[in-house]
Amino acid sequence: MKQTFLVVFLLLGFLLSAQNEQKWLVNFEEAKKEAQSQSRHILVSFSGSDWCGNCMRLSQDLFESQEFKEFATENLILLNLDFPAKKANKLSAEQTAHNDALAEKFNPTGVFPLTLVLNEKGELISKMKYPCKNVEEYLHEIQLALRK
Repeated sequence: MKQTFLVVFLLLGFLLSAQNEQKWLVNFEEAKKEAQSQSRHILVSFSGSDWCGNCMRLSQDLFESQEFKEFATENLILLNLDFPAKKANKLSAEQTAHNDALAEKFNPTGVFPLTLVLNEKGELISKMKYPCKNVEEYLHEIQLALRK
């Protein structure tokens, strides 16, 4: 009986923690809709997930950190615009066109990685280039952008 209770307790804890973790969206219109309904800013990550070393480091150092996850869950809508190079990671034609159109608008020079903060209407507030010294500095830059 104790083992069953423990398993159920652990499973519920896992499910609740997974629910509280912010997910990365891949559609700009969906991100704007969520941002407007939750009165939040949108954090956009331009990434080359399978070829850009700095993109991989930014993801590992910042986006996968507990500090960022907690901050994002409370404050941001996350939008990942990926530009993979390997055939195995190829996006759908529709997703590629979507990402290309947003790159033309927000990242015409092709800077990778590039992190943007947009307001809930999808208007640019701030651009942040990698690297920053540490997670705290990057979070501080994001917090400053949210005040604009």
